[in-house]
Amino acid sequence: KAMSASFEIKPLDTTGRHWVDEFIANRWSAETIVAHGSVYHPAELPGFAACIDQTPIGLVTYSIQDRDCETVSLDSLRPRLGIGYALMDAVLTSAWQAGCRRVWLVTTNDNTLALRFYQRYGFLLSAIRRDAVAENRRIKPSIPLLGLDDIPIRDELEMELVLDEESVKPRFKF
Repeated sequence: KAMSASFEIKPLDTTGRHWVDEFIANRWSAETIVAHGSVYHPAELPGFAACIDQTPIGLVTYSIQDRDCETVSLDSLRPRLGIGYALMDAVLTSAWQAGCRRVWLVTTNDNTLALRFYQRYGFLLSAIRRDAVAENRRIKPSIPLLGLDDIPIRDELEMELVLDEESVKPRFKF
């Protein structure tokens, strides 16, 4: 558990997941997330919640396969408090402890806030999949055509952070 003056980071457990579907649906237009043609159910994935007085204000979910950890979702209801950094710190620590060599994620071309956040965190752009969102829309039609700042949502951008003892040092300072 990590603690700051305003929020606490807690691992998701099987009893405390009742809110995850609703949280994801409010942020992602459905209880599922589709990326690179894969369908994810965040309520069934490992993750961490950021809470103030037991009320969730942030969520990160991830999936570990082999030696890779994919960050599936990251959301904060209170920007600029360090919640995203603290949640990603928790994922990197878990991935490192599980023997992963990298953490990676997919975002879309319109999500300039995510691109800024992940680059500041230390992630590097590793792939661009042009027009990949069209395929994802066939699986999940609720993906909007326009995103942040009315930018058409078309491309998937893959980002990665290679794990080593230096990269897993916490970035969020209490």
